[in-house]
Amino acid sequence: MFKNVFGSGFLVRTAHVILTWVITLILFLHDTELRKQEETGQLVQPVLFVLLVLVSVLLYFAVSLMDPGFILSDDSDLQFTLGVTEEQQDMIPPTSKSLRQRRCGHCLLQQPMRSKHCQTCQHCVRRYDHHCPWIENCVGERNHRWFVLYLAVQLLVLLWGLHIAWTGFSYVPTWQLWLRTNGMLLAVATLVALLSLIVLLLLGSHLYLVSLNTTTWEFMSRHRISYLKHCGADENPFDRGTFHNLWGFFCVWGSVVWEQVYFREGSDQV
Repeated sequence: MFKNVFGSGFLVRTAHVILTWVITLILFLHDTELRKQEETGQLVQPVLFVLLVLVSVLLYFAVSLMDPGFILSDDSDLQFTLGVTEEQQDMIPPTSKSLRQRRCGHCLLQQPMRSKHCQTCQHCVRRYDHHCPWIENCVGERNHRWFVLYLAVQLLVLLWGLHIAWTGFSYVPTWQLWLRTNGMLLAVATLVALLSLIVLLLLGSHLYLVSLNTTTWEFMSRHRISYLKHCGADENPFDRGTFHNLWGFFCVWGSVVWEQVYFREGSDQV
């Protein structure tokens, strides 16, 4: 389920963890709300903040080390890339949406629908979304929901950290003295604000795509994907409505046979 911690991406993960705890330490060392509460014995918020940071780090490692849905072998007992038999294919009237059995030109394995080969990971990934350099791993069928959860927790940590940094700025009469007094905290607040904006945009875009039951790869490369390029501009064969899309993404575990969903949608429209 998990990859080698010391494999590819070790430096990225190490840098992420070091940066996270250095920022947390700076927020405690400066005259912020957290430090004042700690000094007066009010430990509820400081402990909750540290626990939330710890949860975000654990989620980061879970997402970055988890198997995103690598296809490691052909499923010889399944027909037509998981779940569509030859008899079912013959029953489907010819439409503009055609599908061919595909084999990856790199790893030579049969690709289920919505999978894609990642050049960085050197594997095909089920329900491929994108390869994220931040976690040094693909985001796919098995870790996508955990990636979204991580983004939500990380955004909460960043916004809380930004609020804490804001409470630590002290008043001094001149700009030069103010910068010397608050320069480190200002740098931390600027970095946290920038990261907050990035994570907010990422979380919003992923929730939007999830509500449509589409992936980043499908959204960006629709015109080049064999099973989508013949669909209309507003047509998504995997869209089952916002509620069912969100429910299926967050609450339904296990692999989905997307060929069946695709052909059921296609046959309903004929």
